[in-house]
Amino acid sequence: MVRRAFLGVLAALCMAVGIPASAQPNPDFWVTNTSGRQINEIYVSPSTDSNWGQDWLREHVLPSGQRFAIRPRRDGTCVFDIRVVFADGSSEERRRVNVCTVNEVAFTTAGSVARGQSQANADFRLVNRSGRTIQQIFVSPSSDQNWGADRLGQNVLPPGRAFTVTLPRDGTCVYDIRVVYDNNTAAEKRRINTCQIQDVIFP
Repeated sequence: MVRRAFLGVLAALCMAVGIPASAQPNPDFWVTNTSGRQINEIYVSPSTDSNWGQDWLREHVLPSGQRFAIRPRRDGTCVFDIRVVFADGSSEERRRVNVCTVNEVAFTTAGSVARGQSQANADFRLVNRSGRTIQQIFVSPSSDQNWGADRLGQNVLPPGRAFTVTLPRDGTCVYDIRVVYDNNTAAEKRRINTCQIQDVIFP
């Protein structure tokens, strides 16, 4: 009876643990400062939250040209809002960034200028960290029904290399991205706001 009771408690504990952290999506990313200004504060919170929480930099600062690692809790949350406060007191935000699909969120001089311009810059780098050669890259607005032409043309993208995707400055920011590997398998990332990031990494 004691043994059966012990096994029951053990089973309950296993159920309480739930999905291990290693099985959750990875929300870690870098905040990169290429703005030409010092960042004094960084706030990162799930887009579902109504407050920003604590400053991730604490007593530190982030000079231009450097980056800071953000490691949110691995609880399955991927979509975050990000806010930085510069040394002059001005601030910038990136809203609803899926950090599980990117490894960097950059605050740039171009980004600062874009606030006063009519069109945003949607260009990005596609980084191949899959271990396989990418033979085709397709990028299309999420509102489109077809993928369009292969961006690589006659080229390929070996593992460890990056390819710059240049997109029209027409105000479109949210894109679907599809790659085809050398074994004819494919992978996709949907509804990526490329105006808010510099790199899209596969896998």
